[in-house]
Amino acid sequence: MAVATALTALTTAGTARAAPERSTAPGFLSARELPPHPFSPWYEGEVARGLPEFPVFCLEEALPAKGAWHRQFHTEYDTGAVQVTVRTAGVGAARRLAAEAEASVRDCAADFRERYPGASARWKDYGRVDVEEGAHVYGVHTAPPESEYGIHLFGVGRDGRTVTVVAWGRMGTFEHAPVKDFKETTRTAVDKLYR
Repeated sequence: MAVATALTALTTAGTARAAPERSTAPGFLSARELPPHPFSPWYEGEVARGLPEFPVFCLEEALPAKGAWHRQFHTEYDTGAVQVTVRTAGVGAARRLAAEAEASVRDCAADFRERYPGASARWKDYGRVDVEEGAHVYGVHTAPPESEYGIHLFGVGRDGRTVTVVAWGRMGTFEHAPVKDFKETTRTAVDKLYR
């Protein structure tokens, strides 16, 4: 149930909740830049202002609507992704937002266990990605009682005053996580912010 909700949030094209101050969007990933799916192409939504209609799993309280843009992606199967990019007021604010987003992902497994008694959840730190001011990749595995296992990857990166988060998810375990490809996706996401 909880995993299905999280995957729905990744695969359902959402609407914007708030408009940022600038009219031009930062650079975003395209579908071909996501980790390849073995049985389906990726499909991309439009780049839209604000946050997705459904909050990003593990980052429900971490991402502000002000200055935000997003793009959602889906496949024909159980795999989805979303990129949220936030332009902040300055470099200091961007550093704080990136740190808060990373902390939210690191706390996600413990929060999930607390929210769903009987569930198990773990996280892994997959390390830094060398791009612009830096990025970091994490994995979170969730196993609710009597429901599907879920595996999620998160890339959090920053270039100047802009922070981007890429979230990828599907049913499965850590063994199903395309970490190497996702690190390259994260690198591309940060590199494209000011193209």
